[in-house]
Amino acid sequence: QVRVAESGGGLAQAGGPLRLSCAITGNTETPTTRGWYRQAPGKQQTMVALLARGGTTRYAESVKGRFTISRADTAYKNTTYLHMWNLKPEDTAVYYCNGAIGPTLYWGQGTQVTVSS
Repeated sequence: QVRVAESGGGLAQAGGPLRLSCAITGNTETPTTRGWYRQAPGKQQTMVALLARGGTTRYAESVKGRFTISRADTAYKNTTYLHMWNLKPEDTAVYYCNGAIGPTLYWGQGTQVTVSS
């Protein structure tokens, strides 16, 4: 059974850093794509960063130059990171990660990030 679990959220100061982690376990193949999305209160979920198996990345305009998506894989776990710098209050949201394995897109439960000014 594939499981996706985010961690690393919490309270951060504006201008500061935070790193989110996403662990995918229970899968027998490497995700073809992985992504981070976020949903702010009262708003729709939006893409933050994507990482393809070949290494291609894509970022939302609002986070370019401040966020970086990366990965670290072992035989038993695929981990995706979201490194966030120069955080802004508007980055406050629930952050979700996903991984595409075969025809299925698996999602985590989300982790709250709150940026205080």
